[in-house]
Amino acid sequence: MHQIEAGSLTDWETAWPDAAVFNYDAIAPETADLNASIIARLAAGPDVWSIPVAEIRAARAEGRGSYPLMPPDPHASERLIDGPGGPIGLRVIRPQTCGERGTYLHFHGGGWMMGTPAENDSRLRRHAEATGLVTVSVDYRLAPEHPYPCAPDDCEAAALWLADPANHDLPTGFMAIGGESAGAHLGVVTLVRLRDSHGLMPFDAANLTAGCFDLAMTPSARNWGTVKLILSTRDVRKFIALFVPDGVDTADPDVSPLCARLSGLPPALFSCGTKDLLLDDTLFMAARWRAAGNRAALAIHPGGCHVFQAFETKQAAASLCEMDRFLNAMIEMTRTS
Repeated sequence: MHQIEAGSLTDWETAWPDAAVFNYDAIAPETADLNASIIARLAAGPDVWSIPVAEIRAARAEGRGSYPLMPPDPHASERLIDGPGGPIGLRVIRPQTCGERGTYLHFHGGGWMMGTPAENDSRLRRHAEATGLVTVSVDYRLAPEHPYPCAPDDCEAAALWLADPANHDLPTGFMAIGGESAGAHLGVVTLVRLRDSHGLMPFDAANLTAGCFDLAMTPSARNWGTVKLILSTRDVRKFIALFVPDGVDTADPDVSPLCARLSGLPPALFSCGTKDLLLDDTLFMAARWRAAGNRAALAIHPGGCHVFQAFETKQAAASLCEMDRFLNAMIEMTRTS
């Protein structure tokens, strides 16, 4: 298991990337080889949009999608809580090699239309053992059967449930929130809803990976093109079309949190690769987060594809270690404040 590491948030805040991180020669051979293999594999497969949504989900669950299949954690537990559209499933992973120091509320990715909490077990187990945080991943409702605002409503309900210690036995002295891709989007939407609708800010840190924060699409997403390195421009457009009903304005801050008022939000770590078509979403949101008076750290990884942390590479391991150090720094800062 991983040893808990301490760190300084101030160190993170001053470590914004140099322009050289975007240069082609900054990409490690292992990363370039992985990207080439992903492009070749996905190009040889069927057009994902030519098959029913149920089959797309089944393929992902069986490891035949863009990402490798992660084994389920044998010690994970599940529970149901009340939600606005019926029961919401939560997948809980408690640390086994260290004491519990708080709780991390996690939202999975999958374009708001696929994915499950269980597919993140390996990474969430790593975070639990490296930080002492109990991880709680939310099984929110998926589009197109349940379009906006169903997923944000479920995530908001889960956050409110967690924020009230009377509901559970989870540690709440420190709480973090976060996720990957669509999950990072839902994390920010949840924070803004808690602040604006409930006058609450129970979370001490946000861990946001390769989020889609502007559903009108940032330049990097619009201009990426047809190359399917996990995602193409067409894929992002399809995901958004399934998630956002006709007549809903994508500039609405509850839909595109990049457009929201961002003051009063917790310190955040934003992570993304330079070969991720959602790169601008991360760059723009991190800049707006800091401009709003929040503390922000930005980790940009040369050549990293969309949510490259799902692959077994040195780059993925380094990024996950960054997240662990950030969370541990925030835990220590909360304890001493």
